[in-house]
Amino acid sequence: MGIGTVFAEPMDTQIVSEKKFHVVGEQIMIVSDITNSQDTQQNFAYFTQVTNDDGVVVSLSWLTGSLSPRQSFSPAQSWLPTESGLYIIQIFVWESIDNPEALSPPLSMVVNVHERQL
Repeated sequence: MGIGTVFAEPMDTQIVSEKKFHVVGEQIMIVSDITNSQDTQQNFAYFTQVTNDDGVVVSLSWLTGSLSPRQSFSPAQSWLPTESGLYIIQIFVWESIDNPEALSPPLSMVVNVHERQL
């Protein structure tokens, strides 16, 4: 099982100096790609965790499923930031919720959320 390319996409993309940024109160879609590179069916549990710069988990969501051999999937989970600041988004893929054996190394990224400017 492989995981790659995590990114956070604002639902309402704002452009400042040709760069995207995230705004308090606007939904963010967290997307990554997972692939079953095996020749057998693979069950999985896919977790998205968001922590603030104090290390406190502010969002935790998951989904479970199964991938056929050589099948890929691009799950998207949403998060609504309620405060400005730096956040760490982490993606984990385990065998199941009850069996936290990692199927791939976790991915992470940092996003900066700003107050809306009028």
